[in-house]
Amino acid sequence: MLVPFDGSKSALHALQYAINLAQRNRLVSIHLVNAHEEPIVYGEIEVYMSHEKFAQLQREHGTAVLAIAEKRLKKAAMPYTKEILVGNIAEVIAQRAERLRCDSIVMGTRGMSAIASLVMGSVATKVVHLANVPVALIK
Repeated sequence: MLVPFDGSKSALHALQYAINLAQRNRLVSIHLVNAHEEPIVYGEIEVYMSHEKFAQLQREHGTAVLAIAEKRLKKAAMPYTKEILVGNIAEVIAQRAERLRCDSIVMGTRGMSAIASLVMGSVATKVVHLANVPVALIK
């Protein structure tokens, strides 16, 4: 089961849902991911921070965010793996689930209304459309 985790309240709810589901089915393990866009550093920003430094800061942030989820997984004695993904967030989540041959994706949604989702789109909605496995969206 792939669980994208960004540290939000809905991501915490999704993680707990995934833990509960996995505990009922002892054959399940969780692959935890934190995904972020490729860093864009240009113009005046480059004077203060290199592309490499910005990417490093993103990795550090991702590691800190995943540490929150790891505490819950360890407390639940749940087997898991983790990684940080870089790229178009929805695409890398769907692609990673496929490459790992995950049976499902369990992820939070920030509770966007249906109309806002139609107008703006959301990572969760995009993952639903891109993934080749069932996606459970948890508020």
